[in-house]
Amino acid sequence: MPYDPSDYPPFAVTVDLVVLTVRSHALCALTVRRGEQPFQGRWALPGGFVRPDEDLAQAAARELSEETGLTAHDPSAPAQDNGAHLEQLATYGDPKRDPRMRVVSVAHLALAPDLPAPRPGGDANSARWAPVEELLAHGGYGRDGEPVAPLAFDHAQILADGVERARSKIEYSSLATAFCPPEFTVGELRRVYEAVWAVALDPRNFHRKVTGTPGFLVPTGGTTTRQGGRPAQLFRAGGATLLNPPMLRPEV
Repeated sequence: MPYDPSDYPPFAVTVDLVVLTVRSHALCALTVRRGEQPFQGRWALPGGFVRPDEDLAQAAARELSEETGLTAHDPSAPAQDNGAHLEQLATYGDPKRDPRMRVVSVAHLALAPDLPAPRPGGDANSARWAPVEELLAHGGYGRDGEPVAPLAFDHAQILADGVERARSKIEYSSLATAFCPPEFTVGELRRVYEAVWAVALDPRNFHRKVTGTPGFLVPTGGTTTRQGGRPAQLFRAGGATLLNPPMLRPEV
């Protein structure tokens, strides 16, 4: 029998983005308030439909650029120079996840240093950074005293999966440097680990571990006083992508 596309139910493909950054020493995720149905007025992760001429990576990079102004960086290396680490996270295909039609979403994880206030675009009529701990604790978000409502679609699950991916990957990879500027201090890197893991770390023990891990950090030869106090040595990300030994998160 010849192939007839009409014999099969149509469905759409979207990309959703878990965009994480560290702001004011807290891990934050980009959220947008939906301007259209379904879930009009609810907060959601940024994303959109994959265009006919795009592959998944192109669609995710376009959405990232539209929402943050960032370009996608090579996922095999730390993000630098106005770039963001971008990697595929997981695929979500529950038949009832979108009330409009059958929609399969390929979620992506994006990490970048301290990002500015977001700019809303597309069908999002407002956008803002929200603390991850608040989003995960309530499964939703409410701004400026408004009632907390669940995130649209299955975005609470996607967010939880993205945060866990980030938390686990900084244990065994150099991914934590994706939250840092091109040159950073050990103290700034420690605060990234503390924000992502939501724990407090011993400064001396942390310094010993990261500076003793081959290929993790490379001294730049410079110092900075931007954190106050005595000048602190500046580092950049080294060439290692896997850490040996790993930076295991404390049990809480």
